Amino acid sequence: MDFQRLIAERSAKINGSGIRQVFDRVEVLRAQGKKLINLGIGQPDFQVDERIKKAACDAIMADHNGYMPTTGVLLLREKAARALADETGWDVSLAKEAPASSANLIVTAGTSAAIFLVMQAIVNPGDEVIIPDPYFVLYPYAVSLCGGKAVSCDTYPDFKMTADRVAPLITGKTKAVLINSPSNPGGVVLNQKECDDLAKLCAERGVLLISDEIYDKFTFVEGLENGVFPTPCRCSKGGKDVLLIRGYGKTYGVTGWRLGYAAGPRQIIAEMTKLQQYSFVCAPAPLQYGVAEAFNVDMGPTIERYRSRRDTVLKHLLPHTRCSVPHGAFYVFVQVPPKLGQTGRQFHERAMEAGVVVIPGGVFSAKDTHFRVSYTVPETDLDKAGAILAGLMQ
Repeated sequence: MDFQRLIAERSAKINGSGIRQVFDRVEVLRAQGKKLINLGIGQPDFQVDERIKKAACDAIMADHNGYMPTTGVLLLREKAARALADETGWDVSLAKEAPASSANLIVTAGTSAAIFLVMQAIVNPGDEVIIPDPYFVLYPYAVSLCGGKAVSCDTYPDFKMTADRVAPLITGKTKAVLINSPSNPGGVVLNQKECDDLAKLCAERGVLLISDEIYDKFTFVEGLENGVFPTPCRCSKGGKDVLLIRGYGKTYGVTGWRLGYAAGPRQIIAEMTKLQQYSFVCAPAPLQYGVAEAFNVDMGPTIERYRSRRDTVLKHLLPHTRCSVPHGAFYVFVQVPPKLGQTGRQFHERAMEAGVVVIPGGVFSAKDTHFRVSYTVPETDLDKAGAILAGLMQ
């Protein structure tokens, strides 16, 4: 049988994740005995808080192992809604007794699932969604799988997706603008005015603003204004027109649990809920009880430790190249020094030969002038890797 003939065009057009390709190659090289310091994968290296693990285990032993409401466990939705109300002033309806269609918060199987669901809910063939460049690798494919077109917004060199950059790209075909702050791969944080300007622009043009805030808690002190995380949800005009997406995996080290949530306009959440019923069904039941305990966990010391790691990376690399100082997440998007005459892919290959894994910038962008460093390794390894990378830049 010609199985290739059976493959759908939508699938054939997708390349495997560039990050995962590097990850698989690293596993092969390590099996062959090569020693590598892996600054490639965005996987936190801290242990999950005991209270979160215990809450998940208790839920399993209490037999919370079956199907749960499509919108999520009430305990988790209540805590997420309360946190949003405290942070943004949003009045989040949970539809405890009313039909689910009146809710405006849904628990999803990770933030990636939330992005897939909203794109499936709003994008028709030919529609456009504006995404940043550089971008998280899922973004363009989440749009194209719906038959839509991902329109890139060039954010070089500071990696900020501002209203001034977005406005010229909005057309009659634009359904949504997708922003990511703190960003992957840059770790860049928009300030509150930049968030407000985007929210107002999208509201005035009748375009949905989707704010991917998976790293909202992983923001360093100097990236906050008055100690408050900047978000378009706080905008006095247009905030109600924002679809907010947040998650638990990166902040609390439970990436494999696949848990996140989306909040926003009821009509959008209702469509996402219908689609979740026929796809993911519901997020993992006992693990929802586990992350409900996360709202009682202070990640401040861990985040401060990562801020120090960021400074270690910058100490080694800034004397030799240019990169925007990240104020969140755990990435630095580093320019390959032009004097080397190398692409991000070529520098990645040299780094691999020297024992350090980085991700070439072309994985995240139409340009291949940078590489991404993920500082999720112990400090001694990070210091050694930083010195190796600095040597390769000279």
